[in-house]
Amino acid sequence: MKKLIRDNCALVLVVFTLVLTMQTAAAAPELPNPVLYFIGQEYFETSGKQFTRYSFDVANKELYPDELFAASPSLPPCGQNTKAARTWVDIYDQSGKRLNGFCALGKSADLSKIWFALETGQVPPSWVYIELTDRKTGTKYKSNLADTTL
Repeated sequence: MKKLIRDNCALVLVVFTLVLTMQTAAAAPELPNPVLYFIGQEYFETSGKQFTRYSFDVANKELYPDELFAASPSLPPCGQNTKAARTWVDIYDQSGKRLNGFCALGKSADLSKIWFALETGQVPPSWVYIELTDRKTGTKYKSNLADTTL
């Protein structure tokens, strides 16, 4: 009887350790919110229309591990891209309207290449923010509001 109790206790301990390990592996890393800032605008033409691109960078991008942006074919695709990144980045205006999104950034350094575009002459929102969505853990990291002018 004592052996059975001891074996059951050992089994419970092993199962508990496995469950704890699995939860830790899937848990979101403790990361700060992104610090977004405006870096400039540029003009371009596509399909005969003039546009203005508003470019941004994330000041603390080096704090985000590159594995957050690794290709993740086990997660749902982004359109035809079956190797979309684990973490997607969306840009919103201050009222929550989505302006652009990035589903295939390859590393945290690519956070310096995020932007949205409007037809030239269209007034941009005064402020924007980004959300990084870690699709593996479901965690969202929301930035500060960043100005759209220098």
